[in-house]
Amino acid sequence: MGKYNFDKITERKGTNSVKHDALTRFFGREDLLPMWVADMDFETPDFIINALKKRLEHPIMGYTTLPDGYWATVTKWIKEHHQWDVEEEWMTYIPGIVKGIGMVINSLLKDNEKVIIQPPVYHPFRLIPENNGKQVVYNPLRRIENSTSDGTVSAGEMYEMDIENLEKVADDKCKLLILANPHNPAGIAWDKDTLAQLASFCYKRGITVISDEIHCDMALYGHKHTPFASVSAEAAACSITFGAPTKTFNIAGIVSSYAIVPNKELREKFFGWLEANEFSEPNMFAPIATMAAFTHGEQWRQEMTNYIEGNIDYIIDFCRTQLPQIKPIRPEASYLLWLDCRGLGLTHDELTSMFTDKAHLALNDGAMFGKEGEGFMRFNVGTQLPTIKEAMQRLKDAIHTPNPLN
Repeated sequence: MGKYNFDKITERKGTNSVKHDALTRFFGREDLLPMWVADMDFETPDFIINALKKRLEHPIMGYTTLPDGYWATVTKWIKEHHQWDVEEEWMTYIPGIVKGIGMVINSLLKDNEKVIIQPPVYHPFRLIPENNGKQVVYNPLRRIENSTSDGTVSAGEMYEMDIENLEKVADDKCKLLILANPHNPAGIAWDKDTLAQLASFCYKRGITVISDEIHCDMALYGHKHTPFASVSAEAAACSITFGAPTKTFNIAGIVSSYAIVPNKELREKFFGWLEANEFSEPNMFAPIATMAAFTHGEQWRQEMTNYIEGNIDYIIDFCRTQLPQIKPIRPEASYLLWLDCRGLGLTHDELTSMFTDKAHLALNDGAMFGKEGEGFMRFNVGTQLPTIKEAMQRLKDAIHTPNPLN
């Protein structure tokens, strides 16, 4: 038995939780079981809470500097977990990864330069460039239709990068590619060879790669995360890596993200812009939470990912035995489960209505990740198993009820 209790249910309604308190705004009704926003329903671990409480014992909340050993703590974690030697001078704080994408666009790209994304993919990868006046170029992942004997398939067996198509769609105005590593929403832990191919292409074309690695510490089922910048000298030369402890330790409300840029010329340009606008200064709580997580968090991380695997296994088995029309794609990382619902034979609107209006579940509509996501739903399984069981029963009842859209 583990040290931590992930079955404990803590009421989140009334805490200004987006996941729980913004259902009406995003779904038009509040009587939904929330399985959407990418934070977990597990309590933030006690070693982080206690570190924050310790700081709050001091009654002055004035300007602060980084604690001694902050970057050494982060680089030690990265080295031990991902075998990547990161130098402290390569690193800086950023006020959020999505915000960081916008900052890269505004500091590095010219007005007429373009951004490449690989859908289906996390929707801000499209929205941030578009909202900053940049044209988005699409290089969709190539879908591989195969499965194991029990009908399941892992994310890496479902999709692959289409490097050949990338060569066709990328023109000389494409100067930035945004990579989800691990992939969101499918949960692919990209392998070294794939990342090296991508790096070679981008380096030769003068394309900078933003590698969003916020889910990197949640590899599942024996898979391993490979940092993009670690795969080759070319990758290190053309990349900006974004990371944070926030997904793994459920502290998204404490913005504690960082950027890693090995290339000196690229680093000086990006970091200089951040410093000029004072975006590289963290709030006082971010370093405290980060150091506590990366100093004391390994057992919690292991127990949490084990629990997540149990939730995923339950859903896969439930669908296999009771809802064969839905095929969960087994993620290789993270607590986001990509559900292939095409077997239901519903249109996009019918599918989303069935989940929301009939099953009373709040999931992310697959189409928000690109048209390639139509027929899929993203299911956040970072919650207690009884909640997972209730959600699956609701879904079963909705599908088996006659005229499910009435």
